[in-house]
Amino acid sequence: MGFPGTWMTESESMVYRVVPKCACSTIGQIMFFSDHGRFFDGDIHDSTAGLHKWAQEGSQPRIEANVRAHASYAFTCVRNPYTRILSSFFDKIAGIQRNGKRYRGKLVPMLIQKYGIEVGSPEDGFDFDQIKSFRRFLLFARDTIRWNRPMEPDIHWSAMSGHIATFIANGGRFDHIFWTERFNEGMQVVLDNTQVAHPIGLADMPRFNESEGHGPKRAHPVEAYFDDLSMHLVYDIYKRDFVLFRYDFENPANKMPTGEIDLDEVHAKLSG
Repeated sequence: MGFPGTWMTESESMVYRVVPKCACSTIGQIMFFSDHGRFFDGDIHDSTAGLHKWAQEGSQPRIEANVRAHASYAFTCVRNPYTRILSSFFDKIAGIQRNGKRYRGKLVPMLIQKYGIEVGSPEDGFDFDQIKSFRRFLLFARDTIRWNRPMEPDIHWSAMSGHIATFIANGGRFDHIFWTERFNEGMQVVLDNTQVAHPIGLADMPRFNESEGHGPKRAHPVEAYFDDLSMHLVYDIYKRDFVLFRYDFENPANKMPTGEIDLDEVHAKLSG
């Protein structure tokens, strides 16, 4: 199994377990900068050199040896499940991807046909009922996660705890898990605990949101998208995420965590 979704600086100063839709573009660029003194020119997900990634075969032995020995500071970043699933919908379902096409080819046409989702288009200014379509997407996301149909769950909306569990179950241990909602504070802890060739000021650096500008803007506040049934579906899918990472299930309008993450609890509950 190894350590899928794991990135490591070439200097092996830090190890990061990617969780999609949780500031991973920004974190990857910080890691790249810390070794090279410059940001990667383009989407860091497209880089094939300058950063060790599990998806690059040549990086796997280095990452595996490091993680198993816990030789470097290991961390990851999480996000409120309500805003994360909304972001996945607007980016991957309603948005146009960097290549100018829809995400995963036939996925959106299948959703339109089977779930009655509308997504609009650039030509009509993405004019569609966002709330109705999102709630139908939520049914689809639940079906993929609960029953693997009509397809396997996608990494962008599968539970954060599932991503993080693969790292732990295969012998990794996290030194730090922080929240996207308190990004600078959490990332600074990582930098304070690592020796980097090129220091970086988090307050002054750009944010890398590769999905921005390719689709519709969210037209309503977060809580407008979640009625009682939608909240039930979200809790059904992401119960462990809410509990382990201390997010407020009762109030979709509150994106901030409600308590501190207990690393021992995370490792105990996700190790099996």
